[in-house]
Amino acid sequence: MKSFAAVLLAASALVASSGAASAQISDDVVKIGVLTDMSSLYADATGKGSLTAVQMAVADYGSKVKGKPIEVVYADHQNKPDIGVSIARNWYDNEKVDAIFDVPTSSIALPISQLTREKNRIHMNSGAGSSDITGVACSPNTVHYTYDTYALSNVAGKAMVKRGEDTWFFVTADYAFGHALERDAANVVKESGGKVLGTVRHPLNSSDFSSYLLQAQASKAKVIALANAGGDTTNALKQAAEFGIVQGGQKMIALLQEITDTHSLGIKATQGLIVTDAFYWDMNDETRAFSKRFYAKVGSMPTMIQAGLYSATMHYLKAIEATGTDEAPKVMAQMRATPINNFFAKNGKIRIDGRMVHDMYLFEVKKPEESKGEWDLYKLLATVPGDEAFRPLDKGGCPLVKTN
Repeated sequence: MKSFAAVLLAASALVASSGAASAQISDDVVKIGVLTDMSSLYADATGKGSLTAVQMAVADYGSKVKGKPIEVVYADHQNKPDIGVSIARNWYDNEKVDAIFDVPTSSIALPISQLTREKNRIHMNSGAGSSDITGVACSPNTVHYTYDTYALSNVAGKAMVKRGEDTWFFVTADYAFGHALERDAANVVKESGGKVLGTVRHPLNSSDFSSYLLQAQASKAKVIALANAGGDTTNALKQAAEFGIVQGGQKMIALLQEITDTHSLGIKATQGLIVTDAFYWDMNDETRAFSKRFYAKVGSMPTMIQAGLYSATMHYLKAIEATGTDEAPKVMAQMRATPINNFFAKNGKIRIDGRMVHDMYLFEVKKPEESKGEWDLYKLLATVPGDEAFRPLDKGGCPLVKTN
């Protein structure tokens, strides 16, 4: 007759084996969809480079997880919410995509986050910026991995007001991301003792910023803040240089300036510009090693969005490996429970609201005589710990956060 201990041990083994059997990869494939901007104003910061970063991570992982193949598909959302949501819905309903990565443009990322929750899949966002993604619109199925409007504003805004640059005027992209960036930056300026003298809003993907910049110039604000991104930022900065705004004594700050933007404009035109970033290729041996591999494939150094996607892909695949399943709740729980340590982030952590918290960096664009090469563009001013850079967990209005 078996002892009670032996029976208990056998029962435990049976439960464990049945649990392992139920934890499986659905459809015998892990399918990642990269939804990005391949053709418009964010294509340099995301686009082909975003797809390449995910593909590099999959290849480095061995192209399989738990013995099952990893497949990557991609699409261009054209910066149109209806197109983006339609692609995502088809991927979930018909193409059996397990997770959607990247999704620049907050007006597309926000409804896709909601759709992902409805379909019980996973959304790993690197490209969109609105802090509402982990605030009032937070989801148990979405990770906001790389940056957000709060961190961009918080790091740069505090530093500039502290230096005496305490009156601001905003030139803002008229959609969800621009509104959130302006809101978060204005709050930081006011809380730091500064004043907002005015704001003007422009359509997404504008080519002519003259009227907006003239209003900003006439305000006499010490700082003209660009609450936009991609081609809008580069166009605004080019025209600001033509108007001699900086020579006239006003400071320009691009609240979201990717390294591809700085490179496109040139170091002569951007020298002295203050930039907040989550990643820079020339930080250490690890960042340089990844970036040189990326450069060989894409022809440019990686943006923070692209570097973040490699890291996010690895973290996602490791969670599937650890749990033995691609079921969203189990994978999300594992990703939240596991610290992130790679070239992109050290001791990164995913909070219950979906925010991945990691260090952020304040850079200044080098002077031409300081630069030693084509992509030697930034000098580090400050490293801001993640808990200081990102919004406190209890301040975002996320319904998933339990407050006392």
